[in-house]
Amino acid sequence: MIIPTDYYMGRDTAYPGELTDAIRTNVNELLGRVNLLLAWALRDGVRPALDVRTRCHVASGWRPAAVNDATANAAKSSRHLTGEAIDLRDSGTRDLARWCLKNIDALEEIGLWMEDPQWTPSWVHLQIVPPGSRRRVYVPSTKPPLASKLPEQQA
Repeated sequence: MIIPTDYYMGRDTAYPGELTDAIRTNVNELLGRVNLLLAWALRDGVRPALDVRTRCHVASGWRPAAVNDATANAAKSSRHLTGEAIDLRDSGTRDLARWCLKNIDALEEIGLWMEDPQWTPSWVHLQIVPPGSRRRVYVPSTKPPLASKLPEQQA
């Protein structure tokens, strides 16, 4: 289970002026949905990996502007800024990403969107707002992918 302390990564105390009530509301909604998805994945024996740096499943949570600006490949309008997105560390065999791809209906039912795993080679990015494409699994960038397609993505 992801708790707000894990998600904020200490940034709530380091950047208190940027953490608004609207962001806190978004975070509560996000974590409720993500924790439900993780509970469903766990029924199939799938869980996110532990991040070495954070010592929890969260690879990236809320990002104040300065943190987002310093994050490689972060979008200027990242949903991490508004507490509407999370990056969960994934295993080397991409168990969580593969589970999500096999369970798109779960993402849809819960109301989560996922960046294409080719652009997220060691994490799973989930968000509670649809991307511009409205696709449940979407390409986040015009840059080349960072990884090969997973078997679940083969057409």
